[in-house]
Amino acid sequence: METPGAGQILTFPCNTKKDIPMAILKFSASAVAAQIAHARSCSTFLPNWNGPVDRPALILIVGNGVHLRSNGIDGSTTRIVTTEQSDPSFAFANGINPFRDSDWMAQRQMAFRDLTGQFYTDILDDVQTLIDRGQGAIRLATDGHSIRVFVRRASDFLIGGTFRVILKDACDTFAIVQNCGNCEDFDAMQPYRVPLDALMELEDRRAA
Repeated sequence: METPGAGQILTFPCNTKKDIPMAILKFSASAVAAQIAHARSCSTFLPNWNGPVDRPALILIVGNGVHLRSNGIDGSTTRIVTTEQSDPSFAFANGINPFRDSDWMAQRQMAFRDLTGQFYTDILDDVQTLIDRGQGAIRLATDGHSIRVFVRRASDFLIGGTFRVILKDACDTFAIVQNCGNCEDFDAMQPYRVPLDALMELEDRRAA
């Protein structure tokens, strides 16, 4: 099995469906910070699909809501990760919290269609960096097979493999971007809306 790179995940192929559109999940930074703190306070961790784990991490659960949880094991933590149960203390994606949102199921299906499962992520350090910068919200971009942390810095993305843009804002279907790092006239354009799938991170090999 190919080992995922930074910011990528291993997924459990249960109830999967191809061609899931990219979606943005938005989480409270303080709620995610609590899960990170819990993970880092533990000395043993929940295993992933490859076997034992020796370091703190975040697990994304898609099932009864969509939430991030610590992979740490303490005296109160179950060693079983399930998509059927969730705890109000977990960090839930905005709009997909079964304890608060009456239409959470519809919102989950918009983001993941019929996919459910457990995603063992490698995003903890990237998320911690945003929290340390004072970000109030954490945005994750996912297509059901990988997860990327949306970071706001100049010239993060390309459109059409050519134009550099800054991410200004994003929802679950599109992003608001502004041209940056191109010719002067082009960069003078006002921010505009593009589909999420049109964005390509500069680190992505396809941009080479």
